[in-house]
Amino acid sequence: MKVIKRDGSTVSYDRNKIRRAILKANSEVEPAEKVSDETISYIINCIEAKNRSRMLVEDIQDIIEQKLMDEKKFVLAKTYIIYRYTRELVRRANTTDDSILSLIQNRNKDVMEENSNKNATVASTQRDLIAGEVSKDLTKRILLPEKISKAHEEGVLHFHDADYFLQPIFNCCLINIGDMLDNGTVMNGKLIESPKSFQVACTVVTQVIAAVASSQYGGQSVDVRHLGKYLRKSYLKFKTRMMAEYGDTVSPETIEQIVHERLTDELRSGVQTIQYQINTLMTTNGQSPFVTLFLNLDKDDEYIKENAMIIEEILRQRLEGIKNEKGVYITPAFPKLIYVLDEHNCLKGGEYDYITELAVKCSAKRLYPDYISAKKMRENYEGNVFSCMGCRSFLTPWKDADGNYKFEGRFNQGVVSLNLPQIGIIANKDEEKFWNLLEERLNLCFEALMCRHNALMGITSDVSPVHWQYGAIARLPKGAPIDPLLMNGYSTISLGYIGLYEVTKLMKGCSHTQPGGQEFALRVMNRLRAATDRWKAETGIAFGLYGSPAESLCYRFARIDLERFGSIPDVTDKGYYTNSYHVDVREEIDAFSKFRFESQFQKISSGGAISYVEIPNMRNNLDALAEVVRFIYDNIQYAEFNTKSDYCHECGYDGEILINDDNEWECPQCGNKDHAKMNVTRRTCGYLGENFWNVGKTKEIKARVLHL
Repeated sequence: MKVIKRDGSTVSYDRNKIRRAILKANSEVEPAEKVSDETISYIINCIEAKNRSRMLVEDIQDIIEQKLMDEKKFVLAKTYIIYRYTRELVRRANTTDDSILSLIQNRNKDVMEENSNKNATVASTQRDLIAGEVSKDLTKRILLPEKISKAHEEGVLHFHDADYFLQPIFNCCLINIGDMLDNGTVMNGKLIESPKSFQVACTVVTQVIAAVASSQYGGQSVDVRHLGKYLRKSYLKFKTRMMAEYGDTVSPETIEQIVHERLTDELRSGVQTIQYQINTLMTTNGQSPFVTLFLNLDKDDEYIKENAMIIEEILRQRLEGIKNEKGVYITPAFPKLIYVLDEHNCLKGGEYDYITELAVKCSAKRLYPDYISAKKMRENYEGNVFSCMGCRSFLTPWKDADGNYKFEGRFNQGVVSLNLPQIGIIANKDEEKFWNLLEERLNLCFEALMCRHNALMGITSDVSPVHWQYGAIARLPKGAPIDPLLMNGYSTISLGYIGLYEVTKLMKGCSHTQPGGQEFALRVMNRLRAATDRWKAETGIAFGLYGSPAESLCYRFARIDLERFGSIPDVTDKGYYTNSYHVDVREEIDAFSKFRFESQFQKISSGGAISYVEIPNMRNNLDALAEVVRFIYDNIQYAEFNTKSDYCHECGYDGEILINDDNEWECPQCGNKDHAKMNVTRRTCGYLGENFWNVGKTKEIKARVLHL
């Protein structure tokens, strides 16, 4: 028998541990209250007679207590309960101690690998991670109701970002960068006035990004269209100077040429400032700012020409990459880029198609940008086009007192995600049981989300002046509560979900791409959406259904359920669950069909949705990639590309990795032969396709000759 401990780990059953625990309690009571060795053996036999392959440690302890009560040993039972409680307190303390010490010693892989933009071996980052472990401990033991903490531990739900719950900060936002540039802001008690040039505006933007990231835990997005005004200011400044210096002595054409050259230099320098500062700044929580740049050419923007220049330069610099410490151009993780497809740039003969063609080249080499269809987004959000927040969640439409839609300067309060496959495992194809259990767990998620909301209620603008007093979110007076910004739909709060494919497989025996499965999956999604809509109507808080791109959570839920329920074919045996509504990665489906299928779920999951397709060898298939981008505009709101490409992690080389005379992979730039430190997409036969799963459900990597 295996025993599942409270932290989810599994150990072999040991009857001697039970005997020692009872004997320990026995030694602390009067002789008349003691139990005999025969009775102890009887209790142990009762546990073993359950003949279970797995048992929770709590269930074993419950049996012990019940049997002691049956023997009329009430004092002994009480002593055992106290002993059990004391051990629980020690266990909790030791868990936190161990997690912190293992973090310092670089052994805590779960924490170290949880966040891709945190280098967990650096002392400054470790300070933040240590504080996070303390926060998680206090959150679990004190701040959350016990049933929610237990539900999190058992994988019923996931209470995101518990490492920051101790502090009065929120998840992610759309920075109101236009207001901060136009009206000035304050950072570290110093006034920053409205910039007079593009270069200065870019510097201010990066400083704002760093300051904002230091006082929240999620991502942030910035709409670069606000920079167009400042590029024009630079143009007018250069032209005024040239006219004042040369007047009529130089032809207008020559003056215009010189001004254009100077403006181009400033444009390049300004964009480079954004790219390099974001990648070199460290926030106070020990990481690079998790920031997204929103690249939208709005046809009604008076600065659309300038913004076209800015977006083109951003894409050019992303295509080139950033040099690493060895001088090799690599793909930076941030800023993430979102490029908006509209009627004038959707590769159908529009004026700005040339920028989209550059975006396609950039996607082929650097994976970014992601793509938003303005056409589909207008259908889903009351005619509006706006960026998702840095963590990929979307706001709900909201109007100010003048009846104008407002998106920038709004934020998300936090996320709780639901484990759908676990409900399907327990229901075991009984639909009535499934829907009842789903209802129970949705109510639990609601309580958990209200804990997040209530933790923010009552805090004042002083906790983060850059957010609440100086324009990133609002311009409240000092000491003013932020409560009005938490209500009436101004900010959102998100219900995430994992594993729509697996729960459909469990309940219907087929994928949600099949007719019977699709109908069930849509019912599940609509039920989740109905819950968030009802909560919003009842509370005035903008609950949203969020298709979270939480890759690590997909593995956590699957790991917990594997330990609790054992190996279930095509569910827990894979080691992961699919993200939100996504099609399983092993399912044979082309990119167009996948986007078309998943688009129906994006409309339901309006609080956050992104779809991916993996396209092999994108660099040599630009025409095909352009065709997919064209398809995105007409068919799906938000999409991203993945690919497998040659890459050496030792030196950053991203050209073709070759096979040497000894039949080994070898980087032609640094000579690295460590296969674990490189990605390779080909075999000696030249295969350039995707990986596949064989009939034995073993992942065989066609692309790797060594079959790691």
